[in-house]
Amino acid sequence: MSGYLFLTGSTGLLGRYLVRDLLEKGQRLVLLVRGTKNESSEQRIESILQYWERESGARLSRPVLIEGDLRKPMLGLSAKDARWVSRHCSSMMHSAASLAFHADGTGEPWHTNYDGTRHMLELCEATGLRKLHYVSTAYVCGLREGTILESELDCGQEFRNDYEHSKLRAEVMVRDASFIDQLTVYRPAVIAGDARTGYTNTYHGIYLYLRLMALLVPRQPFGPDGARMTKLRLPMTGDERRNVIPIDWVSKVMTSLYLNKDAHGHTFHLAPDKCLTPRDVIDAGYSYFNSTGIEYVGYQKIDPATYNQFEAELLPGFAMYNNYESTDPTFDCCNVKRFAGDLPCPTIDAAMLHNYMRYGEEDRWGKRRSPKPKNDFSVAEYFLNFHEADDATYAACKTLLAIDLTGPGGGQWTLGVQADGTLVRMPGIHADADSLLRLCTSEFYQLISQPRVSHHVHAMEQLFPLSFSTLPVVTLSQAKREPAH
Repeated sequence: MSGYLFLTGSTGLLGRYLVRDLLEKGQRLVLLVRGTKNESSEQRIESILQYWERESGARLSRPVLIEGDLRKPMLGLSAKDARWVSRHCSSMMHSAASLAFHADGTGEPWHTNYDGTRHMLELCEATGLRKLHYVSTAYVCGLREGTILESELDCGQEFRNDYEHSKLRAEVMVRDASFIDQLTVYRPAVIAGDARTGYTNTYHGIYLYLRLMALLVPRQPFGPDGARMTKLRLPMTGDERRNVIPIDWVSKVMTSLYLNKDAHGHTFHLAPDKCLTPRDVIDAGYSYFNSTGIEYVGYQKIDPATYNQFEAELLPGFAMYNNYESTDPTFDCCNVKRFAGDLPCPTIDAAMLHNYMRYGEEDRWGKRRSPKPKNDFSVAEYFLNFHEADDATYAACKTLLAIDLTGPGGGQWTLGVQADGTLVRMPGIHADADSLLRLCTSEFYQLISQPRVSHHVHAMEQLFPLSFSTLPVVTLSQAKREPAH
């Protein structure tokens, strides 16, 4: 067993943070990824990893990627990939989810949240994965009020929407899976952007308010006092509790809990120490745009016939969140305090909300194009020079060298040496490898691009330490455009 963690949902907001934080802690990852119309699965993950590398200035290892689809049985894995998972993965972390509130013509959120979880469990059972880390939501509590305990789940509660209901049914299904020996459940509250940078890749929750304010408030003229007058009546007190948490904190806590074996087997509410209120959000927006005119009128219904122009544009967008404004409960977080009490949740204050607003404007509220990943050299294409080992070939190899190549174009492979000296490749770092070589891709390219008399793979009796003279020479143009098959 190579100790890989199988992670779903890696391109979502939480998933991409988990990828970063787990890799930085040295955790080996295999990711379930599906290509899109415009990007391959490799390009999607490489874009995410290169973003993190630009942010930190450090090189990250590259996860093993497996093509799949939550909507298909066994997550759409091929028989070969399922065998790889069975041999090398020690646990599953299921983070993938649909945030759609109400069922639509595509079947979401039920297809992803319920059927996708069922398909994930099928794979776990078939491949022998018995340790599961499941990402639920604190809002499986539905319309319950008061204090919600981490030990509680199905209490016959009603729900505000299909998202909550689908997540409840999925968590019940996970807990009923008898073949799971150890289940750890994470229940985050409403996730917002990065506490430091404001980064997000999804604009839900409080971003509804922030985006509407950003679009509508700047249109209003300045008054004699230099402030914009934006007269707005809101059907709330403004002091309703909202459990909102920064994404970077959620990921850091989950990473800490995952790496702490003593924390496994528990349920964790990830909720703030100090709740956010609508007044906090709107006051921060008004100070950001130097505007005034808000009036909180309590829970009386405002007749749309009396809307002023600004209210007519703004209030309909708030409607689908109205239930949350008056019924947010208190979440018991005893287990989080016990196992991750050294990681207190940052308070979302006006400065952080201004950061969220600033980032949203710079990102054009999700419409800004991300830079395409840049790879001067693709190690994956280079390794196509070697035959991929099947199970029989792998078992017959006399020596194994694991290679972890970090940075753009990198990846993890194990080179096997057969009895006749022939080199074969296998994805991932194998637990029984004789040695592990860790380099960045540029260093590896320098090693394999030196001129040599022979370009052929020779016998590997002296593989360790590795003699790079035995590896095929490849030019940069060949590596980028002409991989051997």
